[in-house]
Amino acid sequence: MSQHAARHPEASESHVSFPAPRAFASDNWSGAHPEVLEAIAAANTGHVAAYGGDPYTERFRELARRLFGEESEAFPVFNGTGANVLALQAALPRWGAVICARTAHINTDEAGAPEKTGGLKLFGIDTPDGKLTPELVAHEAWGYGSEHRSQPLAVSISQVTELGTVYTPSEIRALSEQAHELGMVLHVDGSRIANAAAHLGVSLAEAAAGADLLSLGGTKNGLLGAEAVIVLRDGAAAGIPFLRKIDLQLASKMRFISAQLVALYDGDLWLRSASRANELAQRLASGIRSLESEIEGVRIAQPVESNAVFVELPPEVAERARAAFTFGAWPTQPGLYRLMCSFDTAEADIEGLLAAISGSPATTAAE
Repeated sequence: MSQHAARHPEASESHVSFPAPRAFASDNWSGAHPEVLEAIAAANTGHVAAYGGDPYTERFRELARRLFGEESEAFPVFNGTGANVLALQAALPRWGAVICARTAHINTDEAGAPEKTGGLKLFGIDTPDGKLTPELVAHEAWGYGSEHRSQPLAVSISQVTELGTVYTPSEIRALSEQAHELGMVLHVDGSRIANAAAHLGVSLAEAAAGADLLSLGGTKNGLLGAEAVIVLRDGAAAGIPFLRKIDLQLASKMRFISAQLVALYDGDLWLRSASRANELAQRLASGIRSLESEIEGVRIAQPVESNAVFVELPPEVAERARAAFTFGAWPTQPGLYRLMCSFDTAEADIEGLLAAISGSPATTAAE
């Protein structure tokens, strides 16, 4: 034993363990999938070229072409906000604006990054379910040629939306057709696109049908901080190789990001993990619906089409449930809460949360 370890016995420990309760606050709270960790370890061998000149990144590029079409180009990045800003900034000129739902992540949860980093104007539109329609887009798709108005040159949608709802392929195609007729591009924030595809029973490509740009998610589905921008149509984002560096999204040791993306998408891990999270969300929603007639004020507030359950809870019920499990209040509507399931959510977690909501003495998984 070294002198240092002798003075500090804890220094000889290979890791520090912490309690591992599960939460319903966000699928970002979950750990990394064991198969992903294995892929990272497998990539940690020898020396390979940096900044994407490695075989893992090339394999991911080939995979993206197989999944999304031969025109597709893949650009791994660190996180979802970076993917969104990079994609939209690369697609639009300085005078361009983006039409999105007012609840969109780029509008509410990215601290002004599209505006401050990307230099983009956002036109937010109120929606009842987080989903845009051509009719709603038309409210902001005007002023073309006027030097007094930012030019609406992109539509950005979230698949899954921030309210847990899912666009069908036909709904996305309708938005794509409208956008292209008006000279706009369609961008899909696909941080949870795996959950959307699993819910719809379609391929990843169909879950973004007709889009020009896709922010391909990974972190919310078991990756350790890895996302990608997929350019789906040739010429849709010509400056992206340069902007990725400018936007601080170019990884030097990119093989570790690409190896994760390959582990998730080159096979069915994405589908297995997303399907599991969706299934448990349905089970949770079913249990909550059974309580609606028993507890006044308990109500499922949005269709459950992914791994998110939006529920209205009376204050005393919410306080009781949040004493057992962590989950968040939806900021724009008092009494509304978001319950998120992950690939590693256990059935016991569902039963425990339902017991906490109902006031049952059943033991929760968080205890």
